[in-house]
Amino acid sequence: MNQKEHWENVYKTKAHDQVSWYREHLETSLKMILDTGVQKDAAIIDVGGGSSTLVDDLLDNGFVDVSVLDISSGAIENSRARLGSRADKIEWIVGDITEIELPKDHYDVWHDRAVFHFLTREEDRRKYVDLVMSSLKPGGHIVVASFGPDGPQKCSGLDVVRYSPDSMHDEFGSDFKLVKSLGESHQTPFGTSQEFVYCYCRKINRSV
Repeated sequence: MNQKEHWENVYKTKAHDQVSWYREHLETSLKMILDTGVQKDAAIIDVGGGSSTLVDDLLDNGFVDVSVLDISSGAIENSRARLGSRADKIEWIVGDITEIELPKDHYDVWHDRAVFHFLTREEDRRKYVDLVMSSLKPGGHIVVASFGPDGPQKCSGLDVVRYSPDSMHDEFGSDFKLVKSLGESHQTPFGTSQEFVYCYCRKINRSV
């Protein structure tokens, strides 16, 4: 089973609130995005948005240029159905983050909660970072949340890579400045806790 088939099966066989990463609202993600200080017309992409309600909260906070990318078309359809007529305000993108092309120097904010840690191959992580570098505007913001050093070693039956703030920043390199990091204990629907690390970086504007 390839990656797309795996995630389509997950969203087909499990309720949206019965997966380990489910959270009713991504409060930390939203706060970090708001703390960037970007304007309401900023272009924001939520990578691996799945059935997350972050897109709802971004709309509620007045953002008007939001994209949601996920490998699973089923996950995208779940979110579209939940949003109803508001779904037309969102750009929905179905694709594999290691294969897809995105517009150059387009996004002001790149958000990813729990995609990057599934990239266990260095080659795939390099493709991801190259895509961020290409599609994020100079001076743009990236918020990435992955399992921390004491987080799970597997999720949804797949191996993951765990990160500290420094090791996460090392993956992105000197083209990005680490602005802020924090830890979060995520409570799963099954009564267990998972350690997450959030890193907020800015793409360095080399023309300045």
